[in-house]
Amino acid sequence: MNLNQLLMHWRGIIFIIFCAITFIQLFYYLFFFTRLSFYKASSKTISQTHPVSVIICARDEAANLAKNLPGSLVQQYPTSHEIIVVDDNSFDDSKYLLEEFRKTFKQLHVIELKQEAKMIPGKKFPLSIGIKTAKHEIVLLTDADCVPASENWINNMQQTYDDGTEIVLGYGAYNKKRGLLNKLVRWETFHTALQYFSYALAGIPYMGVGRNLSYKKTIFFRHKGFSSHNNIPSGDDDLFINTAATKNNTKINIDAAAFTFSEPVNTWAKWKQQKARHYTTSRYYKPLHQFLLGLYSFTHFILFPLLIISFLFFNWQLTLLVFAIRFVIQALVFYPAMKKLQEQDLYPWFVFLDIWMFFYYLIFSVALIKKPRASWN
Repeated sequence: MNLNQLLMHWRGIIFIIFCAITFIQLFYYLFFFTRLSFYKASSKTISQTHPVSVIICARDEAANLAKNLPGSLVQQYPTSHEIIVVDDNSFDDSKYLLEEFRKTFKQLHVIELKQEAKMIPGKKFPLSIGIKTAKHEIVLLTDADCVPASENWINNMQQTYDDGTEIVLGYGAYNKKRGLLNKLVRWETFHTALQYFSYALAGIPYMGVGRNLSYKKTIFFRHKGFSSHNNIPSGDDDLFINTAATKNNTKINIDAAAFTFSEPVNTWAKWKQQKARHYTTSRYYKPLHQFLLGLYSFTHFILFPLLIISFLFFNWQLTLLVFAIRFVIQALVFYPAMKKLQEQDLYPWFVFLDIWMFFYYLIFSVALIKKPRASWN
C-alpha cells in the first residue's frame, strides 16, 4: 500500500489506532487496577505490636503543628513509641510551640536544626537526621500538615508488618471541601494511589507518599539513605521507595483507620506548583516504571483526540461501542477502588474527571523536563 492509498484510508487507520489505544487502557484497568478494586487484606493469625518511631519534618509550620501534631501525640498504642519532630531551621514560633507540647507529652522528642545542609537541598537531610535519631526499627513518616484519621493509626500501620516486610505504603488523603479545585485535587490523589497501590499488589512497587509511609531503618541504611539522589530536592518518598521496594518486601495498608488527612491547596497556582515539583522526580524512576507509567499516561492522553476524530470521520456507532466498553469497565473498577479509599463521592464525576486528565497531562508535561526547585517547603 503506497502513501496515496494510506491517505485514502486514513479514517480507518485512525480508528484502528483508537481501538489499539483503548485496548492498552483496558489492559491497565483489568491487569493492574482491579488488584486494588478487589483487594482484601489477609487476616493475621498472630497480632504483634512493634516499637515505632513517628517522624515529622517541619519548617515554619507552627500553625500546622498546633493543629495536627496532637493527632499523633494522642495515639492509642500499647507498646513503646516516640514522636520525633525535626524542626528544620524554622523562623516562626515552632520552637516555643514544641516546647509547650513536650511538657505534656513525654513521648515527643524535638530535633532542632540550626544550619542548612550544604549540597543537600530539600527535606532529605532533616529526614535523614530524624531516622538516624529514631530509637526504634520501624519508622512511620508523615508531614506537619497531616493528621491521622484515627487514634489507631500507628497500631494499624505497624500491624501490616510481618517477617519479610520492610516497607508499608499508606494512603494520604485530602479533606473534602466544596468547589471544583477540591474535586480535581482529590481525583488526582486517588488516581495516583490507584496506580501505586495496584502496582505494589502486582509485585512492581514504584512509589509511596511521605504523608503516610513506613519502613524499617535497616532498609534505609542498606540503601545508604537518600545518597543516590541527594542532589534532588524532592523524592524523599517516591525515589527512595523506587530504589528500595521489591515484590517481596512491600505491602500496602488501605484501612480507613490508617489514613492521614491533609488540607488541600486552595488556589490553582499553588496546586500547579505542588504537582510540578512532584513530577520532576519521575524521570529518575527505574526504566520499567517509567515505561509502564509513561505508556499509561500517553494512551490516556491521546485517547480522547482519537475518539473525537473517529467519531466525526469514521463510524460513530463503532466508535461509541468501543468507548462504551472502556466506560463500563472503568465504572466497574473505579467504584470499589474509590470506596476503599473513601473517595466515592467523586464517582458521579468520574467521566468528567477522566476527560480532565487530558488537560492535566497537557499542563504538567513540562514538569517532566523542568529542573527541580531547590526548596521543599
